[in-house]
Amino acid sequence: MMKSCLDAQPQPGHELSEENRRLFTVLHQFIWIQGGPLPLILDVNATVYTDQGITEHSLKQLEACGLVSYEPGGFVKKKFGKHTRLFYCGKPTKIGFQNDMDNQLDLGCVILTERGKSLVSVKDIRRNQAFYEYIIHRWYESGYLVSSIQVDQTEILHG
Repeated sequence: MMKSCLDAQPQPGHELSEENRRLFTVLHQFIWIQGGPLPLILDVNATVYTDQGITEHSLKQLEACGLVSYEPGGFVKKKFGKHTRLFYCGKPTKIGFQNDMDNQLDLGCVILTERGKSLVSVKDIRRNQAFYEYIIHRWYESGYLVSSIQVDQTEILHG
């Protein structure tokens, strides 16, 4: 009797090495939620990521496991209206775009695969305030109007 390909595949996460599980857990701190989980890795060389062990090499390692897609040129999410909300650690941040329609948001160089999305655990997302402020600052630099109760906006504007 012949087994189908689906029958032959292990359960998601089953064959992940301990190192890859650790890297994926580290990646969780960079995940925002907007319809689904979005890891925001805007510059893979920024110390906010490299200090946590997220590098081009580690992202390629996670890609080889089928957890993420890594594209140095980056990904964007399109078709936003004037405003959108993203959530970090369960708290909202509102973004106002300059145009009324057809706006896009830079997602950085990593998106989760379906397998990666299935393994994301919101309870494993530990807050990284330096990362949060880094993202807010990058959004301000991009010309977005950002509204959040999680950060001192005068510090972001002048910092």
